[in-house]
Amino acid sequence: MSTARLAYFFGDDDLTIDRVVARFGQQVADGGEPLERWDLRGSRNTAAAQIGELHGRVATPVMFGGGTLAVVTNAGALAVRVEDRDALLAVIPVVADGNALVIVEQSQSGAKYSGQTKLAEAIRGAGGQVRGIDSPKEGALAAWVDGEAHDRGIRLGVGAAKELATRVGGFVREGDAERRDQTRRASMELDKLALYRPDGIVSPDDVRSLVAEAVPGSAWALADAVAERDAAKAIRLLDALAESMPEPVIVVVVHRRIRELLELLDRIPGAKNLAAAAQAMGIKNEFRARRLAEQARKWRPDELIAAIDGLLELDAVIKGAPGRGGGDAHHRLAFALWIGDHVAPTSPSRLPVTSS
Repeated sequence: MSTARLAYFFGDDDLTIDRVVARFGQQVADGGEPLERWDLRGSRNTAAAQIGELHGRVATPVMFGGGTLAVVTNAGALAVRVEDRDALLAVIPVVADGNALVIVEQSQSGAKYSGQTKLAEAIRGAGGQVRGIDSPKEGALAAWVDGEAHDRGIRLGVGAAKELATRVGGFVREGDAERRDQTRRASMELDKLALYRPDGIVSPDDVRSLVAEAVPGSAWALADAVAERDAAKAIRLLDALAESMPEPVIVVVVHRRIRELLELLDRIPGAKNLAAAAQAMGIKNEFRARRLAEQARKWRPDELIAAIDGLLELDAVIKGAPGRGGGDAHHRLAFALWIGDHVAPTSPSRLPVTSS
């Protein structure tokens, strides 16, 4: 079997993965009739039937015209039961000439290995390719924007690529930031900028005028904004995060950070130094300890206690406790009121939290 017929792509960059899959199909066609793409999203409840259909699609030799490019997502659902997993693995060696099988896994940002190890190794063992595709960030995303613009004949002025990368969230460093759609959004924004400056050079000011900021919905970023008492930023991040994370989980994330700040303030007076106080809390990373200490300086203990009490009431509201209003609009208002009452700074203390 030709090694060009099998591939396993995983990562968090949807646009690049789509392009890689398309190029893979072109390589299999090798200048002949293009392959017809057939998409299959795995479902545990119908796994046996789906695997049977997949087998029929890729194992049948191509007699006339182009073959089939079978693209399987959510493959883990097809491998829950042992018999289904074995049937899925049995498809790999029977992919016929002219057809191709691609497994696409939407993994977390920074994932080093595929989630379906046996499936990936089976494809690798049969001579196929296994490749991780990470969404570019920071300078890499700016370089990606610059290259994308060059390929399309869009002229960017100095700093425009970095400004666009920044405004789509490429410079957010939190590990849980959602980057899956960043390159796709950057690509769409380039289309808009090209229409705005069809014969000219796109400047950073043009980018600022046309591209709205869309920081990824990051739970860590929201927790940091709350801890740093940046109420405006916390509201913006809350709006983004609410699209992808359940409200009770958001409360838990924020509650944890407030509790950490309170515990650090409580431990500092009796600890030898910041490192000792942080270690007692199970925090071994020096950078994280320093950052938490910087945030803690902006709060008084009584403010943190009041914020925790407010979170308990907020939790009751979003869970529909008796006597509380309901609905998304009411929940959004409750979040905004909590941020306004507790996050906006009043007269923060200057507790001498040191790292010595």
